[in-house]
Amino acid sequence: MTSQRVRKAVFPVAGMGTRFLPATKAVPKEMLPVVDKPVVQYAVEEAREAGIEQFIFVTGRGKNVIEDHFDHAYELESLLMDREKTAELNSLLEVLPNTGSVSFTRQQKPLGLGHAVWCARHLVGDEPFAVLLPDDLLVGSKGALAQMMDAYYAVGGGVVVAAEEKPRAEVSRYGVIDPGKVHGNVTEVRGMVEKPPVEKAPSNLCIIGRYILQPEIFEDLDRKETGAGGEIQLTDSMAKMIGRMPFHAVTTDCQRYDCGDKVGFLQANIAVGLSRPDIAPALRDLLKKFEL
Repeated sequence: MTSQRVRKAVFPVAGMGTRFLPATKAVPKEMLPVVDKPVVQYAVEEAREAGIEQFIFVTGRGKNVIEDHFDHAYELESLLMDREKTAELNSLLEVLPNTGSVSFTRQQKPLGLGHAVWCARHLVGDEPFAVLLPDDLLVGSKGALAQMMDAYYAVGGGVVVAAEEKPRAEVSRYGVIDPGKVHGNVTEVRGMVEKPPVEKAPSNLCIIGRYILQPEIFEDLDRKETGAGGEIQLTDSMAKMIGRMPFHAVTTDCQRYDCGDKVGFLQANIAVGLSRPDIAPALRDLLKKFEL
């Protein structure tokens, strides 16, 4: 298989964010800020770093603010320009992908991640694509998707997922890999299972929210077969690609923060804050006051 260039990325952002109610009653969970940028913006910046040119958002009701975030706000931009707030203006403009590079489609019913990806099929077309789950904030000197792209081209394309070793007790919350040969940070995937009981898990190497997929996956997703939780699972359709094309997992050197979890979200804010020279000293002083 030749490794056709990956130009498009899908961002499933239709979830209700019930774990963050009441904050997410009117504000999408993807727009909750980590320091001063919404979670979804980190994912878009990661995709852009990896060479992605087309950004496809799978949204739901009440998510229009995400569309607005990746569009011009002319009145605000004009106000900042008039007040010579150059840094603030630049922070808005640097968010914006190129004109015509952003698309939106709707997942009208919450039928699972596989269904959300299927909703983007016409916008993806017949070419490989990436999927980024914004809830997973991955921070590193080189982005997780860029590291996966390196592996994708090195192994000849196919399917590439990001993976992380988890404590055995936690594997039932993830898609779990049956590992094969290992070369550096790249592991051959011989099989995978979604949210297995701990005693039936093939390893503790778990899939996290980054994927490079081939358009053939839409053929299986078209069947709309349900799996764990009664949902259409992306992992189930990916598992059927094993043996049909190269399939590998990349253990990146990024630090992962689960921004779909309250504690993980707080951890992300602290970690990103401590990495920022403009606020790190004050934040460290503040944290010292909370030491127990």
